[in-house]
Amino acid sequence: MKNNTEEKEALPAPLKKTIDPENFIGLIEEDSVRFYTLRNANGIEVTFTNYGQRLLSLHTPDKNGEFEDVVLGYATLTEFVENRNYYGAIIGRYGNRIGKGTFSIDGTAYDLVKNNGENHLHGGTKGFESVVWKVDDHSSNTITFSRVSPDMEEGYPGNLNVQVQYTLDDSNALKIKYKATSDKATVVNLTNHSFFNLKGEGNGDIMDHVVTINADTYTPVDDGLIPTGAIETVKNTPFDFRSPKTIGRDIDADFEQLKIGRGYDHNYVVNEMPQNGEGLKLAAMVLEPNSGRTMEVYTSEPGVQFYTGNFMNGSDIGKTGKPYPFRGSFCFETQHYPDSPNKPEFPSTRLNPGEVYETTTVYKFGVQGKE
Repeated sequence: MKNNTEEKEALPAPLKKTIDPENFIGLIEEDSVRFYTLRNANGIEVTFTNYGQRLLSLHTPDKNGEFEDVVLGYATLTEFVENRNYYGAIIGRYGNRIGKGTFSIDGTAYDLVKNNGENHLHGGTKGFESVVWKVDDHSSNTITFSRVSPDMEEGYPGNLNVQVQYTLDDSNALKIKYKATSDKATVVNLTNHSFFNLKGEGNGDIMDHVVTINADTYTPVDDGLIPTGAIETVKNTPFDFRSPKTIGRDIDADFEQLKIGRGYDHNYVVNEMPQNGEGLKLAAMVLEPNSGRTMEVYTSEPGVQFYTGNFMNGSDIGKTGKPYPFRGSFCFETQHYPDSPNKPEFPSTRLNPGEVYETTTVYKFGVQGKE
């Protein structure tokens, strides 16, 4: 039998806590908000709040075994409520943009909330990120959230029954499984909007992160960041990440699509191969060269939005008191393509009564050059 000293030495390195659980306990519109933690055998820790189903922190080690929290966010529930943002949140009913805030199903037009100029973004002014979710179950490595989005919420038809399960396994993979049904024909496009910096939240920009995106094509956008309907090759453009390169290498190139987005803020069409053992497509890989931290993204979705923090400006103060600078994070939001309800040539986001919307995404963390 090991003595207490030996047991302590066998434990993973202690985490530098970035949030106090007590700051995430309260009431919002008479619904209870709570704080939840998942851990695995390797010391990886992920925390959530049921407000907006937000991923609050994700501690993962570097090549020397030192843990950092690699997702952005605030230190308190109050800040999340008072500041309009999507840090770590589920996005719904429709991730990304719907042009001119309207779409039609079987000849019936539905007008959505316009919260991004003349367009609809991320589910509206009170999307899934701004409501309290029910927790169906919670164990040491799994949590399941659910909610019924009522008919015509933010303009969407149908009572939408949504369930999302997060599982952290001992391969350091965080698996997100989405499921939804509706009693009316509607459109659905759910995603997670975590903002990552593999150096640690608030630790500068992400221009030196080395990115690979498994996509031969992408969907260019107009001045409102709405896809034009075209699907274009990345070859011989700054959008080509088929071989690893730093985010900063081409981000300021003289290229119209980069000027429109102030950087990368575009949907990539994920190649069908390679796939992992569960049949999920590899969408992207990221390496932060100094820490050695890596992240892989796998998904059943046809697309992934690559966003490079182009609208960040240092005004947001993060969990540890550091400002979040311009391009201080990156996002890989797995998805169907933006504005699909108005682009019949894109994969459909329609969900009919009797059908089940099911999709899975995995964020897997690792280390390169471990000492």
